[in-house]
Order: sequence, then structure tokens, then C-alpha cells
Amino acid sequence: MRKIAITSVAVAAVALMALSGCSTRDTSGTGTAKGGFKAGSIIGVALPDKTSENWVLAGKLFTEAITKAGFKADVQYAPSANTASEQASQISTMNTKGAKVLIIGAFDGKQLGSQVKAAHDNGAKVIAYDRIIQDTPNVDYYVAYDNEKVGELQGQALLDGMKARFPDAKTYNIELFSGASTDPNAKVFFDGAMKILQPKIDDKTVKVVSGQTAIGQTQTTGWLAANAQSRMDTLLAGHYSNTVLNGVLSPNDTLGRAIIKSIQTAGKDKPVMPVVTGQDSEAASIPLIMSGVQYSTINKDTTALVNQAVAMVKELAAGKKATTNAPATNNGSVDVATYYLAPELVTKDNAAESYKNNPTLEPLTQQ
Repeated sequence: MRKIAITSVAVAAVALMALSGCSTRDTSGTGTAKGGFKAGSIIGVALPDKTSENWVLAGKLFTEAITKAGFKADVQYAPSANTASEQASQISTMNTKGAKVLIIGAFDGKQLGSQVKAAHDNGAKVIAYDRIIQDTPNVDYYVAYDNEKVGELQGQALLDGMKARFPDAKTYNIELFSGASTDPNAKVFFDGAMKILQPKIDDKTVKVVSGQTAIGQTQTTGWLAANAQSRMDTLLAGHYSNTVLNGVLSPNDTLGRAIIKSIQTAGKDKPVMPVVTGQDSEAASIPLIMSGVQYSTINKDTTALVNQAVAMVKELAAGKKATTNAPATNNGSVDVATYYLAPELVTKDNAAESYKNNPTLEPLTQQ
């Protein structure tokens, strides 16, 4: 009798577990996991503008990858003089449409608080893509390359490049550029580079001839090439009429090419081209690197970053937490779960190897 009683209890317990659905498997009749969402759901992607080659590529890749994953892609750019408000409006429309996940490459990370709150109120998840969304608790994940490491690589490349190009120099004259003040990554890049450069500035090995070392003095409004070129023109005219320029810290390739144009126009590329850094592996910069005009860039494969963001979407759709691999990133309000990809410094010496599987860039290293 005791054995029968125990068996009956065990059977009843198994039946209760089955009825309660004690896993994340579907109990809704809609084909979705508990806490997830179904195939065909809208995934909103808000990108800032097309000032960078990588932003242009990201839109195409997101459309393809989200569609292939079985969801509906709503990919929007906000390219105008009023980019921040246009992006906010686009995100509001995605919320109205019922997007289940918002992937946001913020134009201004401080101006989207009400939009991401509305997303959370609708039960959607928010993934900050490439740039952290600031000063709001309504951000679930951050996926990006390790941007502080990007800055460190740029700072070290500037030092290494000047040592190689100016082997007889005891000290080096440089100028510093940073990105747009509206982009939180700009400060992270700059701070990472200054971790490497500041000790050399302090011991007088490196001199910023203009004295412009604060990020407010070095920022480039809108990440626009014309603004970088104009500032470089002014620096050269004001400080380098009889002084050798050894290097320039440029935060990305677009600005790097504008700085190079200014240097060449002023004739300061003779007898030796100053070292100019970059980032993003833009196709127009690879021939410059191979010819020694631009010294370096950073390989941040956009395909890998987009694929990681979409992989997170798939996990969320299945009712799971998205995978993270790094310490959480504080956005000024909360610690945001973070996934970092590793950036790679690229110079003429390793360009062919770095881009060997890139059908667009690899041929440029062979010219």
C-alpha cells in the first residue's frame, strides 16, 4: 500500500508539472516561447545617418539578416540637419507599429529617453548598437566593438608610426582630433588614445603644438569631413609655417582622409608624410594605407557586429536572455548588459591578412 501511495504522488507531480508548463516552451498557442515572440514580428532598426561607410553597409546587412531570421525588418536612417529629432520620430513610429525589439544606433545618445521608455511600456526590448544610449534605465543590451581598446590601438599606432617614419627624431609634434560631441563613442575613443599618449605628452616626448588637448577643442561636429579639413587648415596655418608635423590622431577614416587632404594641400607631406590614424576600414582608405599615405585604420567588421545583434534578437524571440561577454556598461542611469567584439589594428604590414576574407577590401591590398 505504501509503494502504491508513493507512486500515485509521483504521477500526480509529473502531471502537475506538465500542466503548469515549467519551462520556456510554448504555452500560448501562438508558436512562441514564454516571454518571446513569433516569427514575422517587426524588428526596428534605427540608424543615425550615412556619414560613414559602415553605417551605409549596416542598413543593408540588417535588412538581409533580420529577414533571413524570419522577422520583418523596419530599417530607418535619419539623414538631415535635424537628425536627432528625426530619429526620435522614427523610433516612435516603430513603437506604434508594435516592434518587438529596437536596435538603435543613436545619433545623439542622450535624446531618446522617452522613445525607449515607450518601447519598454510596449513590452519591447532595446538593444543599443555601436553607441550606448545614455541616461535612461530603459536599455536592455549594448552590442559594440570595444571602443576604449580602439582608442588605445590608435594612440599606440600614432607613436609606433612616428618612430618608424621619423627614426632620427627625439620628440614629435602632433595634433589631436575627436568625433562628434553628440556621439558617446567619441569620448571613449579619445580617452583610450590619451591613455597611451598622455604619458608621452607629460614627459615631453610628444608635443601638441596647438595646445588643443581637451576633447571640447578637438571635437568634429557631425563627424563631417569638411569640419575636420577646415580645422586642420587652421592648425597648419597657425602653428606649422616653420614647424614639422609628425602625426595626427584621427578617430576614423573619413576624417583621416580630410586631414590628409589638408596636409597635402599645405605641402606638409614633404619630405615625409605625417602619420595619420583612422578607423572603420573604409574602402577609400585602404589604397592610402597600402601606399603609405594613411598609416593605419581599425578593422571593425560590420557584418560580424550586425550578425551578433541579430543573434541577440533570435535569443530574445526564443524567450531567452541575450548572450553577453563583457562587464556591464554604465550609461549614466543603469548598468547595461554588454557584448563586445574585438577590434584589430591594420597597417600596410597586415592589411592583406586582416582582409583576406573580405571580397571588397582584400583586392585593394593587392594593388
